[in-house]
Amino acid sequence: MIELDLSGLKCPLPVLRTRKALLGLTAGERLKVTCTDPLAGIDLPNLVRETGDVLESQHTDERRIVFTIRKI
Repeated sequence: MIELDLSGLKCPLPVLRTRKALLGLTAGERLKVTCTDPLAGIDLPNLVRETGDVLESQHTDERRIVFTIRKI
């Protein structure tokens, strides 16, 4: 699993960097993305829907949102 820590970045940067990271993955690989921007909770699931990949999990705590995405 590849990990991408985007803490402290504001949208659209988390989406742009996640898109770039997904382009470098092969089918079946997973990407773990950590963000602190609350808008990422909306924008990253939309990105995954657009790319056709799979959002396996999304966890939110008081300071961050962690996504696990599987490349299709």
